[in-house]
Amino acid sequence: MLPFEGERMFALPPDQVWPKLRDMAFLATSIPDATPKGAATRDRATATVQPGFSFMRGSLEITAEIIDAQEPTTVQYRLTSKGIGSSSVVETALTLLPHEQGTKVQYRAEVTSLTGLLKMVPAGLIRGAAQKVIEDVWTGVAAKIVSANQP
Repeated sequence: MLPFEGERMFALPPDQVWPKLRDMAFLATSIPDATPKGAATRDRATATVQPGFSFMRGSLEITAEIIDAQEPTTVQYRLTSKGIGSSSVVETALTLLPHEQGTKVQYRAEVTSLTGLLKMVPAGLIRGAAQKVIEDVWTGVAAKIVSANQP
């Protein structure tokens, strides 16, 4: 439906990056402006976010879960969001590759479902908003991985 692709570089080797990207409890604390709901586990986390989009008001409940993981090279996630009058599902796959002294993470995310009011929002507007969210989440994840691996 709406695909997004890219890559991120980490100065740490895959054996230090993969466990963090495989841990939903760790990743949930990297979502900007999220308020965790309940106890997150290694496979699942739920949070409430206030999206900063002009086309969406109110709050969203996001459930993120690991749907597949093959240590130390791949992780797949499903993110389901629900708000007043709308919902979405995004599936993401990461591939971790050794790169020089660190790790290259290739990602592909796809919006597989939009319902309610989100169906009426132009794809270009959703794409722009999603790109900003993706960048913000990657920035948060990178900072947490670096800080978690410092002595």
